[in-house]
Amino acid sequence: MTVDIDVRTRLFTWFTDRAGVIAISRMSAEDLARARSRRLSHNVVTSRVFGPMPADVSLTDLRIDLTGMTGATGDDAAPTTLRVYRPHGPLPGGRRREDGLPIVLNYHGGGGSLGNLDQSDWLCAWVAARVGALVVSVDYRLAPEHPYPAGRDDGYAALVWAVRHAEALGGRADRVAVMGDSAGGNLAAVVAMLAREAGPAVDAQILLYPVVDLTLDAPSTSAFEYGPLLTRADMDVFRANYLGPDGDPTDPLCSPLLAPDHRGLPRALVITAQVDPLHDDGVAYAHRLRAAGVPTRHSDHARAVHGFICFPGMCRAAAAALDEICEELAATFGVAQEDMKSPPLTE
Repeated sequence: MTVDIDVRTRLFTWFTDRAGVIAISRMSAEDLARARSRRLSHNVVTSRVFGPMPADVSLTDLRIDLTGMTGATGDDAAPTTLRVYRPHGPLPGGRRREDGLPIVLNYHGGGGSLGNLDQSDWLCAWVAARVGALVVSVDYRLAPEHPYPAGRDDGYAALVWAVRHAEALGGRADRVAVMGDSAGGNLAAVVAMLAREAGPAVDAQILLYPVVDLTLDAPSTSAFEYGPLLTRADMDVFRANYLGPDGDPTDPLCSPLLAPDHRGLPRALVITAQVDPLHDDGVAYAHRLRAAGVPTRHSDHARAVHGFICFPGMCRAAAAALDEICEELAATFGVAQEDMKSPPLTE
């Protein structure tokens, strides 16, 4: 299928496809291990692709024990790493730092089998800087070594931990949002559902081209089965890894689109890419939330591909999506939007 995407995006996805960087359907076990261990350093070269980092945000990795934090979700989660992004410049709206910062829990993408904290650095750091929020990114367990519900339990346990330790972190337990892209968007949506039932209160969910239906039956899944970037073959492997031998793709806590009731969920921003196998599911989820009375904003980016928020230097839609995310969080947390900084990318 011929797709209409920017030249820079086309070149980037061609190189990525040829190199098999995220093509899990073509990976051996050794390839998968190498892909997971690949770190992203921030320098002049990488910033051209993955985005420059703001100067007034610090990154701190915390190794914490999530045992006992999962509440009603079942088995205790394992120790994990949280990366905390803390703004140090003047806060938007003239807020005082001693009053505490809103907290945003972030879940990275990667199909539940790939990805690490580094890939979310640009997004998380700029949200922290522009909204004046404490962003906490979760290094949840990955499949196939840790199939469902391990990632789900880690995601929910991290939310509970962050809220319980909000004061020590310099955050506010009464101003909380969840955010995630792709498989991380699945976790953010599911964590919002769990929090609706058992707490803590979540004010907003930011879902970027989320995985919301593991039956993989949407028309866009077939339309873009050969990519770019994400293929149907890759999606099948990601699903098999995540569900394990006994998983059910219709389980609402795997496929939140299939949940019987979406009422009472936090307000939502759903961002989709039109050139993406997951496009139609994201659109359907925004419609389902609205039908349930959930205040929902949906932004559909033409000429954008799956994963575009992770390579802002190659896809113009990333800066626009960042604006939308920051505007939504600013509205949620009552931050004066006129004080927010300009987009960090230039043409």
